[in-house]
Amino acid sequence: MDSASSAASHLSTHPDLSTGPDLARRPAPALHPHLSIRPLPETDIDRALDLAYLVFHDTPEEEKRKHHHDLLLGCHRIGAYDGDALVGVVVALPFTVSVPGGELPCPSLTFVSVAPTHRRRGVLSGMIAKLYEKCVADGHPLAALWASEDAIYGRFGFGPATHGNTVEINSERPLALRITPDDGPLRLVDPADAPALIGEYYDRTRARRAGRIARSEAWWSEEWLVTEDEEDDELSPPRVVVLGTRPDATQSGATQPNATLPNATQSDATQSDGTQSNSTQAHADHTAQPSSPPNITGYAVYRTKTRDDAPGLVRLDELEADTPQAAAALWRYLASIDLTGVIRAWGRPVDDPLLLFAADRDQVRVTGQFPALWVRLVDVRAALLARSWAAPADLVLEVTDAQLPANEGRFRLTVDGETASYTAAYDRTDAPADLTLDVRDLAAAYLGGNQITAVVRAGLATEHTPGTAATLDAALRTDHLPHTVDEF
Repeated sequence: MDSASSAASHLSTHPDLSTGPDLARRPAPALHPHLSIRPLPETDIDRALDLAYLVFHDTPEEEKRKHHHDLLLGCHRIGAYDGDALVGVVVALPFTVSVPGGELPCPSLTFVSVAPTHRRRGVLSGMIAKLYEKCVADGHPLAALWASEDAIYGRFGFGPATHGNTVEINSERPLALRITPDDGPLRLVDPADAPALIGEYYDRTRARRAGRIARSEAWWSEEWLVTEDEEDDELSPPRVVVLGTRPDATQSGATQPNATLPNATQSDATQSDGTQSNSTQAHADHTAQPSSPPNITGYAVYRTKTRDDAPGLVRLDELEADTPQAAAALWRYLASIDLTGVIRAWGRPVDDPLLLFAADRDQVRVTGQFPALWVRLVDVRAALLARSWAAPADLVLEVTDAQLPANEGRFRLTVDGETASYTAAYDRTDAPADLTLDVRDLAAAYLGGNQITAVVRAGLATEHTPGTAATLDAALRTDHLPHTVDEF
């Protein structure tokens, strides 16, 4: 994926202090008296870009610079100034993110840059404090980022709330599956038409997992479906394949043989991206039009690459499906693309069903895992009351928050009601604490992807009443682990 793109825009963070194992214990440096933090006006956007490119050692072409300029126009911008000199930048993208049971506005940090001449002067701390002030004033209980340096952002209250897997599949032989793939029609869609088609599907299904960012048509076109991949110009343009349901199946629930698929290509001719429309590929139609699309049950966005010294590569950027069978059909399609032998998928959900329905885990391997979206609970109470809950709870939390004192103290969290409609309350109390934890660890667990019991076992939280952490974990649980693949 040509993510928010270039090193300068999706490297979310840059330190104004050195890193090390004792970083969390160091006090934040005070802002130097000659420095000021204030909103960055539109007239300073080019200066902000120059600073970001300096910090991230980037020299983008003019077209990419214009894209970054246009992106920053629609963002909240904070600058740090030494007199008239711009020495720090924080940009907050106006994202909306899915949370359990709903969604919330979530200003998301990017282009975070501090001039190398002004490190250890409180620049980053001052800019983030100003961002928190803006979040509170706007009633935004969350903030988020992708961290380029993990060691820094915990002390600002951010916790890694979602994780991603890197998966690699040997596709030199047929993909072995334990389930029967959906045999609905597969169709290749023109990337120019894809935002209207798969964008609607994504919007409709985004709530299944917490951590997913709402995408505008521009975000689809400029970040996901750009013709040339910025990091590897040898990759093909994006390919978009959608899995549909047949009209007769939609009406009656019947499933017909592939020979009756409307518009299905029955020849064995190789398509322009190396795919074959033969029976082993479930008849991917090369001419699908968005004016009359099938009911979509899944899609995949991918690029291909021919390599002289290795099997051709399929780089999967995103795969979404309504059912495991639909997902299996898309994976089988990707594994059967002609002249390729490897699928590499970055940022897959940790609980991806592929890892269970793949029959040969030597063929389908997880080669890495990484923290993805880091979440900050700017207003703990508002954030907790905005999400849904999975089980009852009645406990007292003692929360520590070095940056936002309004979040600190003891609070009674009660979750009660019927299973499908639990309601929560979160109010200050003088009662003894059942559990003491830092806001960063609560933030990491907020979307349902991390367990407080693990934090207790690691010695990072204190359970005063046995079983409290397990009770909180049960209440925070979600059916699917949270997932974020939009890097910014």
